[in-house]
Amino acid sequence: MTLDVAAELDDLENHEGHDVAAILARATTVAAAADRLGDVVSAHRARLVQADMRRREGDVEHATRVFLTTHRWAEQHDCRPLLARSHFHLALTFHYLGDHAASLEHALGAVDLLDDGAPAGLRIIHLIRLANSLAENGSTDEARERYRQAESIAVGIGDLTRQLLVLNNLAYTELEAGNAGTALAAVERMYRAARAIGRDLLIVERDTVANIHISAGRYAEAEEILRDVYDAPPWYEAHDAAEAALTLAVAQRHRGALDRAQASLDRCRQLCAEHQLTAVGVRVLAEQAELFAAAGDHRSAFAEYKRYHAASEQLRSTQQEAKARARQAVFETAEARRDAERYREQARRDPLTGLWNRRYVDERLPDVLTAAAAAGTAVTVSLLDLDHFKRINDTLSHDTGDRVLMAVAELLADVVGDGFAARMGGEEFLLVLPGDATALLDAVRLRVAGHHWAPITGELPVTVSIGAVSTGAAGPANQADLLAEADRRLYAAKRAGRNRVVTSQG
Repeated sequence: MTLDVAAELDDLENHEGHDVAAILARATTVAAAADRLGDVVSAHRARLVQADMRRREGDVEHATRVFLTTHRWAEQHDCRPLLARSHFHLALTFHYLGDHAASLEHALGAVDLLDDGAPAGLRIIHLIRLANSLAENGSTDEARERYRQAESIAVGIGDLTRQLLVLNNLAYTELEAGNAGTALAAVERMYRAARAIGRDLLIVERDTVANIHISAGRYAEAEEILRDVYDAPPWYEAHDAAEAALTLAVAQRHRGALDRAQASLDRCRQLCAEHQLTAVGVRVLAEQAELFAAAGDHRSAFAEYKRYHAASEQLRSTQQEAKARARQAVFETAEARRDAERYREQARRDPLTGLWNRRYVDERLPDVLTAAAAAGTAVTVSLLDLDHFKRINDTLSHDTGDRVLMAVAELLADVVGDGFAARMGGEEFLLVLPGDATALLDAVRLRVAGHHWAPITGELPVTVSIGAVSTGAAGPANQADLLAEADRRLYAAKRAGRNRVVTSQG
């Protein structure tokens, strides 16, 4: 059976993200299928999901490089849907690295670049990420508005699961902002949505509710909602289970159930060790110190606090290194992009004069002609050749000849306006100008002849002959024919005595 790559991708990008191993395996299969089909965009989308799962497993540096590689490709190919997705993943990456400003920048890009036809579930997820980033940067009111927009979309499409996701993030944001009442109101709506779809709250949702209860001093309710956290299916994201176990320990300590609290904390410590959950593991040390203190063992509490502070410093150092590596990856990617753009520019520039070269003409002129034809406007294509240029090289020097070429190039660059100038080779130049530019071309000829050449060529004059053709008449309309006709008129100008312009009207 043939894999429906598009459908699989839509499903993967809208996943709730709990079964990391299964999602990673599916994304790998989809990426391979997209590669076989030659579907580059779909392959990139699948690899974004792959990298996101690896980030969840702790490989932030590798994931960041994948995100940035895809981001760069999307920029180069002006692929807005893919660019929106790479912005989203980079927003998440910088969130976990603690770089909230960078996270917000990418979250804004993710929402702004989503096409109108993007799946509603994807738009909801992007709006949630933007709301979270706004809240992390202190813009709580703006965050509420994005949560409202995301919930409105979820309600509009009847997706109660997505509504729960929005409400969970809203509740936690209100808790962090110190608005326990507003957070509890969001929790009530979470319960209603969960009942409507016939399921219990997920671990991550229950952890949010338990933290809200703890903030209100409702320790029994917090313990009750997390009572079966150890029975969670093994495919749940380990980070969520560890967080919930730690929250449970806090609730139990506040209730005075120190033995139960110690058991919960030991379970959390085990999860942290098994899954390299360093940040949660550091908080385990702080809670262990609180437990020792609650039991009256102040010596052990003091020792545990020392371990906690040492581990906090080590974690901070590790996070700073991770941020530095991520920023270095961003820098290297940006530098590579700038280098590519610079090399592209250089490949299309004449190294002596700085004007565009023949390669640029071949790329740009067809577009100019097409746009003019669509708009019903004229374009003048003209070839300019320096008169008796060999005499300058032979009588003076090739260095002097180069100086003349550079001076002429500057004169041409000054007059092109919305057109462009190029050096076609040797002493021959091209001017592409909007409209019927006959009068301007004669002004160019006079300007070259009247330039103060004495400091460069002494008594030798410098003049140009010009052949030009306009697309305004019923003449040739493609590049090859236009250049051939301009060249014919250029030689007509030479034969007529040089230092003159021969146009389509001449």
